[in-house]
Amino acid sequence: MIVTIRSLIFIFCISITVVLYAGLIIVVTPFTNHLVASRIATAWGRINIHLLRYICGLKHEIDGWENLPTDRSFIIMAKHQSAWETITLRGLLPFNQAWVLKEELLRLPFFGRALKNSKQIAIDRKAGKRALKQLLTQGRQALDEGRIVIVFPEGTRTAVGESRKYNIGGAMLAEKSGAHVVPIAHNAGVFWPRNSLQKHPGTIRVVVGEPLDMSGLKAGEINQAVSDWIEKTMASLPNQRDD
Repeated sequence: MIVTIRSLIFIFCISITVVLYAGLIIVVTPFTNHLVASRIATAWGRINIHLLRYICGLKHEIDGWENLPTDRSFIIMAKHQSAWETITLRGLLPFNQAWVLKEELLRLPFFGRALKNSKQIAIDRKAGKRALKQLLTQGRQALDEGRIVIVFPEGTRTAVGESRKYNIGGAMLAEKSGAHVVPIAHNAGVFWPRNSLQKHPGTIRVVVGEPLDMSGLKAGEINQAVSDWIEKTMASLPNQRDD
């Protein structure tokens, strides 16, 4: 019961932050640019990291944060188990980010407009080759602008202990752009399961891998290398809570 009450309080609080920060992005972007919008979005992520800690008792520990390149743009390919990583990575990573997300999100009232104004990479997942072209075109542009491109290669949230087929888009972007890939594994789904209201207290483990130089490799080989690293690392992380 306590977990449910705390989770509901967090939902109320994050809803307020979405309205405030999305509204701010919508207001300021006509007079500035997407970099300002990106800084605002990162501030949104950071405040919700604190809210998760103080309301829900949900913390995190990171191994390998020093592996993030500081002298170049790069691609992050991360495990997707929860809504947690969409909040926390937004707040923790350097602000100049471009997220690969489904185009339907842009049609959401208010929130969708803020996403569009901050120049995220929106793709129509049902469009097949056209979706891949969208990703490659917008992704290369983002990398050329010095931005970090964040991809969830499985495309949707997976349950703890499960893995889906890794989509080729992020790997194809790495092949065509020559950008390094940084893989990220975590066990957020243990504490904040997909499609669940409840956010259980505890410490989420996050592991950031060393940048993978995929020069000379084809997209299929890149995809395999990334999935092998992520899934092997996932197997080493706790898959259940202590309570």
